[in-house]
Amino acid sequence: MHWYIYPAYFFGGAFLANASPHLINGVSGRPFQTPFAKPPGKGLSSSTVNVIWGFFNILLSWLLIFRVGSFDLYKVQHALVFGTGVLMMSVISARIFGPLHGGK
Repeated sequence: MHWYIYPAYFFGGAFLANASPHLINGVSGRPFQTPFAKPPGKGLSSSTVNVIWGFFNILLSWLLIFRVGSFDLYKVQHALVFGTGVLMMSVISARIFGPLHGGK
């Protein structure tokens, strides 16, 4: 195994987790933060921008997970690295965006 598959699977999980809030808000017709808003990450982008950004995150996730190495969800190392990426991005997103939406 090459060493670079593990960062690829980690970031694949992170991009997949990042896609969720953008797609959910986008298809619900609600604005949400994106890197393209003013100010970036705090201002709101349209639902259309969020759908496109969410889809782009899914595409990046797919490329990193399925086009780098041979991802196997039944291999514990692969699942742990991927899951850690999902968990880390989810916690970071909750900490950053929670206060902007009435959370802590």
